[in-house]
Amino acid sequence: MMCSDLIDLRETIDIFERNKVEHLHIDVMDGAFVPNFGLGVDYIRGLRKLTSIPLDLHLMIRNPEYKLQWIGIKDTDIVSVHYESSFQIQRVLDWLKPFGCKRFLAINPATPVNSLEEVLDYIDGVNLLMVNPGFAGQTIVPSTIKKAQKVVDFLKKEGREDIKLEVDGNITPDNAKRLRQIGAEIFVAGSSSIFKGGVSQYEENVRKFRDYII
Repeated sequence: MMCSDLIDLRETIDIFERNKVEHLHIDVMDGAFVPNFGLGVDYIRGLRKLTSIPLDLHLMIRNPEYKLQWIGIKDTDIVSVHYESSFQIQRVLDWLKPFGCKRFLAINPATPVNSLEEVLDYIDGVNLLMVNPGFAGQTIVPSTIKKAQKVVDFLKKEGREDIKLEVDGNITPDNAKRLRQIGAEIFVAGSSSIFKGGVSQYEENVRKFRDYII
């Protein structure tokens, strides 16, 4: 949603509701964990008044365990917290549990896949960053395509194929198709796909994007 124009927000939401978009991805950035400020608590509250579409909250914030209460997390949400954002990531995931949301662990492009090993019992999904987080419009880090395969293989080896793979960053239709073939199930579609062109093109963009991931 950071790629959407606030002027067209009501129309954008209407399009997403008509086309049964499953989640609205919200990039929450604090200017400390990443060098940018993103969507905040007031935006999230306002968005919930506009739509019942569940939120996919991507917390790019330092020490998120101390800030979860601010956000207004619902049990219908996905919440991604970064492995790199806290020295005690298991505690972060534990403190998320009472909210009843889906708990995802986000990992940056250079974070090893084996960082997942000790938290498999705490998570419902992995949010694999295909770019370094903080800014829209970046080009995919080429090694992350292979890394997606490594994540899928690792989860299979551990008998945890129930854990979903989300991919985030430069998810063009072509990249989405490749990642779907690997095993990705959730796609964060931004300025390189759904939000290309003006709001009048969003509906067609959503339909075309779905064709690539079926």
